[in-house]
Amino acid sequence: MTVGVLALQGAFIEHETMLQGLGVATLQVRLPEQLAQVERLIIPGGESTTIGKLLVRFDLLGPIQQRAAEGMPIWGTCAGMILLAKEIAEGRVEGQPALGLMDITARRNAFGRQVDSFETNLQVPALGEVPFHAVFIRAPQIDKVGEAVETLASLDDGRIVAARQAKLLATAFHPELTGDARFHELFLGL
Repeated sequence: MTVGVLALQGAFIEHETMLQGLGVATLQVRLPEQLAQVERLIIPGGESTTIGKLLVRFDLLGPIQQRAAEGMPIWGTCAGMILLAKEIAEGRVEGQPALGLMDITARRNAFGRQVDSFETNLQVPALGEVPFHAVFIRAPQIDKVGEAVETLASLDDGRIVAARQAKLLATAFHPELTGDARFHELFLGL
């Protein structure tokens, strides 16, 4: 299996390192022909508006949507989660491209600015009893999930920060920065 990591902008190297540590082949995806070579795709953190525009510039928006429709597992972390969301709480910036694949409503920068970034331990039943140490950097949250969406993790105050819908996975935080591979293993099992 080869896992693609969208490498247009953002924290893609860390995902590759984590996957390679699990013995999984990776491919940086910047063009449709690279997308065609992978069985799964991770959309990393970064700046969602910029990544969305680059998806259009490099002709990847439609092909990724098509692969999702065909059942390819896709995982969006932080900005990647915003790109996966069908709805954005405060609305999309006019002309902002997005994949709009997952029945969630995401809220950008839900925890404040860069200086408000934080780390916390999350209970994630899908990963077992040991809490997952999560790194939130200018993180979004999920305001609302559709009926087909399973909430995987919430903060103590109830804010949803991880969810799954069939073969789509979304996390508001950065599992690739923790050294804990359990979310990557979960994604590989979708």
